[in-house]
Parts: sequence; structure tokens; C-alpha cells
Amino acid sequence: MHIGKKSLLTVVAAGSIAGGALGGRVLSSATGNAATGTTTTSTTNPSGTPSGTFVPNENATHEANESAAREAQEDAGQVPTVP
Repeated sequence: MHIGKKSLLTVVAAGSIAGGALGGRVLSSATGNAATGTTTTSTTNPSGTPSGTFVPNENATHEANESAAREAQEDAGQVPTVP
């Protein structure tokens, strides 16, 4: 093989590797950033402090629209399953 052909082959191979790496980086960051939004949720009781137990809503407006079955579940410390 002539020196000119070897040089051309080397340049083409290097360009292919660099182009693949650059293309992979561009596509990786373009799609990765779109899907990596973070969502945080927290459950707090009415006093504002997080807890692992159910805390019923005892607001007077809320209580006026509540069924007796739901209130009984809340009073028993259960998460209501009835409207």
C-alpha cells in the first residue's frame, strides 16, 4: 500500500471514531436531559410535619360534606375507603 493510501485510511478511521463519539455524546445528552426531570412528593399532615400515619381532615367545611361511614373510618384511624 502506498503512503498516501495509508494516510487516507488513517484519517478516515480517526474521523469515523471521532464522529461516532461526538454523535453519541450529542444524542445521549439531548435525549437524557429531556427524560430526567425529577418530581418529589411529600405527604404532610395538617400540622406540616411528615408522618407515616393517617391524619384525618377535621376542618368544619370538610366534615359537613362527609358521610357517617367515612367519619367512622377516620375516627378509627383508618384511611377512608368510602366517600
